[in-house]
Amino acid sequence: MTVSTDKAPARIAGMFDSIAWRYDRLNHLLSLGLDRRWRRRAVRELALGGGEQVLDVCTGTADLAVEALTAPSGQAREVVGVDFAGEMLRLAAGKVARLNLASRARFARADATRLPLAGSSFDAAMVAFGIRNVLDPEAAIEEFRRVLRPGGRLAILEFGMPKIPGIRAAYRAYFRWVLPRIGRRMSQHGEAYSYLPASVEQFPEPEDFATLLRQHGFSDVRAVPLTFGIVYLYRATRA
Repeated sequence: MTVSTDKAPARIAGMFDSIAWRYDRLNHLLSLGLDRRWRRRAVRELALGGGEQVLDVCTGTADLAVEALTAPSGQAREVVGVDFAGEMLRLAAGKVARLNLASRARFARADATRLPLAGSSFDAAMVAFGIRNVLDPEAAIEEFRRVLRPGGRLAILEFGMPKIPGIRAAYRAYFRWVLPRIGRRMSQHGEAYSYLPASVEQFPEPEDFATLLRQHGFSDVRAVPLTFGIVYLYRATRA
């Protein structure tokens, strides 16, 4: 079966709106609960001290935003979450309200490549599993640079492919065949969880994505493999 990886914003937003109601449960199930650990690590890399204004791009249902607002390792003063999927944002607002975090979280519907935010207005920015869904990732990276203050930190989580041969083969089989079947059955969406592995395979190699960050004004760039390289954490500083 041919899977479309067209990243037209309206198409991607519609796809995520369609699975929003099961999105959190499927994330936890399909990652065997490791998604929580990955988000904690990303927030730790931002080295928050309690006074930071943090931007969460492709915020989805705000799991990463919640982590930044509650992390025992250091919390943000406020998080602004941006996404172009309206239903995801509705669920995000409900989640922070239930956790009594609404006074420290704001949300806006917008495209990552055209952020409706002032330049040099954030101390840190973060993205979890969303940059590969952006039509023009380089434009999004340029927007991160624009809205971050000099010295601002950036943390990006994105799926990768393990490099250890045996683990790579097993994970590729799970990612291509098992994950889409479970995802389709539980989300009742025929396309979203086939799009996921296809979009990951098209995403740049870790070294290439790190190079893009350097080319767009970031320094101290690191690509850190997590869980055998199933996920990569990109850590960078706005020069």
